[in-house]
Amino acid sequence: MQESRLAAQQRAMDRAFGVDLLDHARCVERTPAPGNPDRPGASGVPASASASPAAPGSLAPRPVPVLGGAGSESAPPKPRPLAPLGAAPGSSTSSSGGSGVAPRSSAGGSSEAIGIGGIGRRLELQGERLSLLEALRERHAAACPHCTRATGHTNLVFGEGSPNADLVFVGEAPGETEDQTGRPFVGKAGQKLDEMIAAMKLRREDVYIANVLKSRPPNNRTPLQTEVDGCGPYLIEQLCILRPRVIVTLGGPATKLLLATEVGITRLRGTWGAWQAPAWTGLDLSVPVMPTYHPAYLLRNYTAQTRGEVWADLQAVMARINA
Repeated sequence: MQESRLAAQQRAMDRAFGVDLLDHARCVERTPAPGNPDRPGASGVPASASASPAAPGSLAPRPVPVLGGAGSESAPPKPRPLAPLGAAPGSSTSSSGGSGVAPRSSAGGSSEAIGIGGIGRRLELQGERLSLLEALRERHAAACPHCTRATGHTNLVFGEGSPNADLVFVGEAPGETEDQTGRPFVGKAGQKLDEMIAAMKLRREDVYIANVLKSRPPNNRTPLQTEVDGCGPYLIEQLCILRPRVIVTLGGPATKLLLATEVGITRLRGTWGAWQAPAWTGLDLSVPVMPTYHPAYLLRNYTAQTRGEVWADLQAVMARINA
């Protein structure tokens, strides 16, 4: 009997990613690898040993206070309400039959399920998203409360990839190489992310890659909460424009922002969550989120266990997209 496409794809990904899942199963009970996966460092620089551990919290999505909600006295001005691609504020985009995959709303107000519809409409939507992303890029460069005041960086790193991407990777902040080139994930951690994407039988140009912060923090330190408060809403707007089927958060900071939690990445990775578009966007949008380790952490802790855990996360993502 001919094997299923998913089974064949997973076997090919096993070979490409170089993970022996049997070896992984044997070492699951071993002591976790040293390191701080909550703060991988965009360029692979180990986190400061003084970083405080994450406090336990709820996994359930809740309103994000850093986005200018009523609970923050020093919150920056929130961006204008969004309704990209013609979606009416408050209109529901949840028509996926409980699958957890968010359909995209077309300019005519109809639901654009991924993989359904003519190529002409997809090209039209791609053009609309490109225009919206470029407008957002310009607005961020001119008005971001954090990046317009930050010093010490060379280039802003807005994000790149397919505007029609089913899959979006979200990291923490640009590193040294990213700062020099203006592109996300192009250093050593970026090379590992490219390998991970290739193992999923995708190309880098098939996905979209962005960070919570769009300017490099000094010495690649962990982003401050005030920095996330200022720059984070522009990531939210990117996601509202892209409306992917799945988001993969790389490391603790991105995971904590999108899932609105203080739980550490070691506890969250491998468990599906959901990102909810904040009320100020005007969108009723929910996207499944798979937290996993940052590629820089993976490079520093390149054990069979860690690789196996990341590989299992990627397999779950592909199964969700292919469902």
